[in-house]
Amino acid sequence: MRSEDIAKLAGVSRSTVSRVINNYPNVPETTKAKVLRVIEQYQYEPNSFARALAGKRTDTIGLFAISMNEKENATRIYQNSYFAPIVDLVVDTANARGFYVLIHTVYSPGDFQKIKQAFLQKRIDGGILVGTQKDIELVRELVSQDAPLVLIDYDVSEIIAERLNKNHLAIINSMDYEGTVEAIEYLIGLGHQEIGILKGRMSTFSGRERYAAFETTLLNHGLTLRHDYVLEGEFLKETAYEETEKLIKRGKLPTALFCSNDDMAIAAMEAFAKHGIHVPNDISIIGFDDTQLASTISPKLTSVRLPIDDMAKSAVEKVIGLCNNDEASFSNVSFPTRLVIRDSCKLAAR
Repeated sequence: MRSEDIAKLAGVSRSTVSRVINNYPNVPETTKAKVLRVIEQYQYEPNSFARALAGKRTDTIGLFAISMNEKENATRIYQNSYFAPIVDLVVDTANARGFYVLIHTVYSPGDFQKIKQAFLQKRIDGGILVGTQKDIELVRELVSQDAPLVLIDYDVSEIIAERLNKNHLAIINSMDYEGTVEAIEYLIGLGHQEIGILKGRMSTFSGRERYAAFETTLLNHGLTLRHDYVLEGEFLKETAYEETEKLIKRGKLPTALFCSNDDMAIAAMEAFAKHGIHVPNDISIIGFDDTQLASTISPKLTSVRLPIDDMAKSAVEKVIGLCNNDEASFSNVSFPTRLVIRDSCKLAAR
């Protein structure tokens, strides 16, 4: 019996069966119970491990979400506006290609063992890593073993600097630098000269790119980078809210605030609203990612749209290609971002 048969008997999609088998989060308990009943009744067992022991393909790829931040936890990762869509799209795309997805979250250096073990025990044919730059030693080790690997949100220059055979490696990014430049240019075009930033996590490539673009664009226009307007948001709502509160208490606000993701932008808006500061009349705000919530909050958030769909789908296609030996050389792809203008920005007061 195949997983497709289980799906038909349970009245669900093959994707749902795969999620239950892989213990994927956010599957409704009633749906999970229904699938497990059918699996038990027909004594269905995924044969990926048996095939691995026989030295054959498992038709399973690993997805490793890496968030090396002490404030992050296992429940938040699946609610995160960046990680959650990637996880969903990777699973759905892989399932459509007949692959299972083994999901691991990594919160500490010790958790990197999960990734090594998944490869060494041949539980997966290839892997996708999404996250910080702190795992470069792991990447070096896996690449040296010719493990099929796709990296999302990684600095290409750091990887290229490693003198390794990269024929089983691909890197996928978004054009965050260009997207940030577009956002800051838009604010400057509205007459804003005092622009602040809620920074992302600087251990990530995207965090560094967005800050570098912010800083360079201000300097290119002869504008002052005021360090009291540079807030350490870490890509987290709670941290962004606390940092915005500190900014308000200092008594001097910028006329506009660029936020390195939408979660932080929304947190800042909540902090401003608490103190009677109106967006955009008192301060303009731009986010990054263009999450679903950006178009539903009030005022609707102007945001840089991240090409999550393209990135996640490309990651799956790349890793499957590497597993099949269809891709014989190192590849690096960056997908364009786009500024989506809504209601959270206005002309600066003269």
